[in-house]
Amino acid sequence: NHSSRRGSLQTYRLEEQPAHPVLLPTSSGLPPGWEERQDEKGRSYYIDHNSRTTTWIKPVVQIAVETSQVSAAQSISTGRQPQATSSDSSQQSSQQQPEMEQGILPKGWEVRHAPNGRPFFIDHNTKTTTWEDPRLKISAHPRRKTSLDPVDLGPLPPGWEERTHTDGRIFFINHNTKRTQWEDPRLQNVAITGPAVPYSRDYKRKYEFFRKKLKKQSDIPNRFEMKIHRTTILEDSYRRIIAVKRADFLKARLWIEFDGEKGLDYGGVAREWFFLLSKEMFNPYYGLFEYSATDNYTLQINPNSGLCNEDHLSYFKFIGRVAGMAVYHGKLLDAFFIRPFYKMMLQKPITLHDMESVDSEYYNSLRWILENDPTELDLRFMVDEELFGQTHQHELKSGGSEIVVTNKNKRDYIHLVIQWRFVSRVQKQMTAFKEGFFELIPQDLIKIFDENELELLMCGLGDVDVADWKLHTKYKNGYNINHQVIQWFWKAVLMMDSEKRIRLLQFVTGTSRVPMNGFAELYGSNGPQLFTVEQWGTPEKLPRAHTCFNRLDLPPYDSFEDLWDKLLLAIENTQGFDGVD
Repeated sequence: NHSSRRGSLQTYRLEEQPAHPVLLPTSSGLPPGWEERQDEKGRSYYIDHNSRTTTWIKPVVQIAVETSQVSAAQSISTGRQPQATSSDSSQQSSQQQPEMEQGILPKGWEVRHAPNGRPFFIDHNTKTTTWEDPRLKISAHPRRKTSLDPVDLGPLPPGWEERTHTDGRIFFINHNTKRTQWEDPRLQNVAITGPAVPYSRDYKRKYEFFRKKLKKQSDIPNRFEMKIHRTTILEDSYRRIIAVKRADFLKARLWIEFDGEKGLDYGGVAREWFFLLSKEMFNPYYGLFEYSATDNYTLQINPNSGLCNEDHLSYFKFIGRVAGMAVYHGKLLDAFFIRPFYKMMLQKPITLHDMESVDSEYYNSLRWILENDPTELDLRFMVDEELFGQTHQHELKSGGSEIVVTNKNKRDYIHLVIQWRFVSRVQKQMTAFKEGFFELIPQDLIKIFDENELELLMCGLGDVDVADWKLHTKYKNGYNINHQVIQWFWKAVLMMDSEKRIRLLQFVTGTSRVPMNGFAELYGSNGPQLFTVEQWGTPEKLPRAHTCFNRLDLPPYDSFEDLWDKLLLAIENTQGFDGVD
């Protein structure tokens, strides 16, 4: 009764630039999004990933340039692009290069569109992107001379649309007048649109982009000094860091000295400080954080932290500053948080699926309510909360004790329960943490990451022992260690780099954290639960995962290449399609 989500590529709103391209496989010499493959008889067929259809007929890259301009209405209704005028053609012919005569992008290049419709170009050879068309080193249609760089152009005026002609040139549609033109209407209305869309297929590229965008301060001291006692590392660090009035000073080079241990800090001492301080900050003994319901190695904010420490909000701001310092200085925290924690940092909505890996009992109850009529249960818009051994009732909305949960309002009830469980109870603590964190790391910049990548950014990749992983994996429904598909699976795991292995681990278990004593002690919803691979589905399906059971549902693929492609597609794009629950 568990639904699934398989990864789909994230879609970013325009205000969350830089956005990320949807990268579809493209074979050389074919239009973007088309791929050539062979069937079992060796016959070539063609896949259109744009429309998810196949054909035996090879698609042709359109390269002809007509000599008469068509109206926008005809262009839009037929799907054709506007064509160059005779003057355009003559200008083009005098400036043509061999690549432009072919109308095909150089090998390894692909054209995509940003969320605002603007085309950009991906060089898969160097894994970089640019707004500049590599075929247009000499402009095919000279625009008016201007000192403006195309990057400095703002959004199009209302009713305008930008498209790319078959020969790679950009043209503009004015839907208000139903006409097309080569001239950019924004040349009279200049604004800044920001950088080209970064190549986002792997975390490392995002990380490199992120590092480049972090502004280095020039008006701060050369270093930030701290003298710390090991035995009182939390208190000493708190007093020193929370007292800093200007958070930018924390971006200076860290110079940390432990009491009685004279030495130069070239990074090693700072790294040790982050490690030791993490152990203390996140220790449930202090009451600021607590272990999640399903295991003993992922953390969540303690909603009752104020009862343990009256200065708890100040401490959460301090912890946010420390986390921001770790990210800024390229260090890691020795802690891993529940998925909703990272989603709250990114201001992303928390869903019922996020409940599963944190509190499976609650998840199963809410799931049942979602799939059945709860009226007979006589539930009210209330939740029970235990505090020091006593149960207290909390209304989810005003008058909630009198409102019965029915088929009509059950989705509202589930939403309010999730908000209470993850958001409202810890809102003040989370706000204080984010205040400290965003003093050092720009909030808009952090949004280029998803919640799994943010965990990697803050807490690191860690080392995955594949031999230990393989030793403590069980198989179900026809699979065994000697099954061909399982052999291919472990071959794929061995071929992955560290980041891909961690993404696979996140995909199946919900966290990148491996227990201290290895995979033998991996936890699921109801206690110890080994990593499991179960035969499921048919070869055309993508793998799916059940995080509550640490289980990967792996279809019986016909080849290693098919398994590799579909497994990577699933783990790289774990947002919003039928693959993880």
